[in-house]
Amino acid sequence: MALDEDLRAFATGTNFAALTTLFADGSPQTQVMWVDADDEHILINTEVHRAKFRNVERDPRVTVTIWQHDDPYRYIEVRGEVTDIVRGPAAREHIDRCAQRYFSRPYPAEQITSERAILRITPHRVLRRGV
Repeated sequence: MALDEDLRAFATGTNFAALTTLFADGSPQTQVMWVDADDEHILINTEVHRAKFRNVERDPRVTVTIWQHDDPYRYIEVRGEVTDIVRGPAAREHIDRCAQRYFSRPYPAEQITSERAILRITPHRVLRRGV
């Protein structure tokens, strides 16, 4: 199912997102992330050594809340699951594109300590506030 226009605009702008994943004991972990989208998925780029990556490999259920950069009271919450993980050169190129969008420069190579991965999140429920 295609993302609607508002959600796609929020995810492909210069807005930040909070990604919530679940530890093995069920407790949540939330981190502020860059966010992106393709036609059908919310995209989050991370590294494979991070806890959030291990969490979604074990339990793919996530929540992503994207807020408008100049008005955090306008936001879209996506409840869904990671249905695909893209690794390798495509994930490395994606983080560079995100860095260009957010900061007008490539992602610093020295900050990468393990393989990059794109989490492709399929929305199951979308909630809006002020949008």
